[in-house]
Amino acid sequence: MKKYLLLISVIVWGISPNPVFAQKLKPYFDKAEYKELLYISTKTNTPDSVVFNIPAPKHHKRIYRSDVIGLDNRWDLWINDNNSVAVISIRGTTGNAVSSLANLYAAMVPAKGELILSKTDTFKYNLAPDNQAAVHVGWLLSMVLLSEDIVPRIDSLYDSGIKDFVLMGHSQGGAINYLLTAYLYSLQRQQLLPADIRFKTYCSAAPKPGNLFFAYYYESITKSWAFNVVNSADWVPETPISIQTLADFNETNLFKSAKSDIEKLKFPKNIILKQIYNKLDKPTKKAQQRYEKYLGKMTSKVIKKKLPDFSPPEYVESNNYVRTGRFVVLYADEDYFKKFPKNSKDISVHHNFKPYLYLLEKLKDNSGR
Repeated sequence: MKKYLLLISVIVWGISPNPVFAQKLKPYFDKAEYKELLYISTKTNTPDSVVFNIPAPKHHKRIYRSDVIGLDNRWDLWINDNNSVAVISIRGTTGNAVSSLANLYAAMVPAKGELILSKTDTFKYNLAPDNQAAVHVGWLLSMVLLSEDIVPRIDSLYDSGIKDFVLMGHSQGGAINYLLTAYLYSLQRQQLLPADIRFKTYCSAAPKPGNLFFAYYYESITKSWAFNVVNSADWVPETPISIQTLADFNETNLFKSAKSDIEKLKFPKNIILKQIYNKLDKPTKKAQQRYEKYLGKMTSKVIKKKLPDFSPPEYVESNNYVRTGRFVVLYADEDYFKKFPKNSKDISVHHNFKPYLYLLEKLKDNSGR
C-alpha cells in the first residue's frame, strides 16, 4: 500500500518547466542546484513552525517524511517539478542529546562487515572493498537504520520511472550521506539496485567520515558526482579529531622495518635511535587507544540504553580521519567576518544555513568544477 501511495504522490504534482533540476542530472557542482538543496535541507532540519527567514524550495515538493529512526535520525523525500529527479534529504544533529551520541560514537570500524542490530537483524554492508578502509561507527549505525527505509522507496520511485536521485545532507546529515552514497553504490555493484540509477551527492558542512583508504575508494567511484561544500570558517568539517599512527600507512612503507633496522645498528647508535623511535611512536598509539576506549567502548554503553538490542562491533585500531571527496570551498573573507564574527560565543555561527547561503551568493557560478 505504501508503495502505491508513493507512486500516486509522484504523479499528482504535475509537470512544469524546471531550470534547476533538468530532465537528467549532470555531473559537477552546480551553484543553483546546491542553493535549492540548502532550502530543502533547511526544511528537513528545522521544524516547520520555526522561521529562519530562509525561502522554501522553489522547484521541489516534499512527498514523504520518515518517522524518527535510531539516534534521532530522520529523512525527507522530495520530488522536482517535472517528476524526473528525487531528492533524499538527511537530517543533521538535533537538540536531542541522543542525536549527539551518533557524533560522539567516533571509533572506527571496517568499511565492510556487519552490524548486529538485534538477535534477528544482522545488517551486512560493503562500503569499500579495501580491507584497510574504515569508517565512523556512529554515522554508520545511523546510515544503516535509515537505509532500511530509504532503499525500498528508491525501488518504488524507480518503478515509476525516476532514475535520477540527489542525496543531500548538512552537518551530521552530510556525514551520514557519505556512507549512504557508498552503500547505494555497493548495492548497484551487487545488482541489488538497478545499474542505470544515477546518484549525485551533495554533502554540506560535513565532517570527516572515515580513513584515507575509505576516502581513496569513495573518490574513485564518485568522481565528478559527489561534493562536500564547506565554509572555510566552519569548525565541523575539521572533525572528528584525527590521530595517525605508523599502522595507518600502506603495507609497503618506510617505517615497517624501522625497528629491526635500528636493532642492527652498532651500540650506542641503536639505543639512541630506539629511544627516539619509541618517543615518536608510542604517544600516537596511546592517544588512539584512549580515543577508542572513550568514544568507542564507553560510548557504546550509552548507545545501548537507546538501542538495547544493538551489539557493538569490534573496532579498528585507528582514528586516522581524513577529508573525503571533492571539496567546494566557500571562502570566508573580511566582509564575511564583519557579518559573522570569529569571536562569537555561538559555536554554530559559521555552521548553520545562513552563512552558507551568504557565501554561496559570492561564489562564482559553478566554480567548484
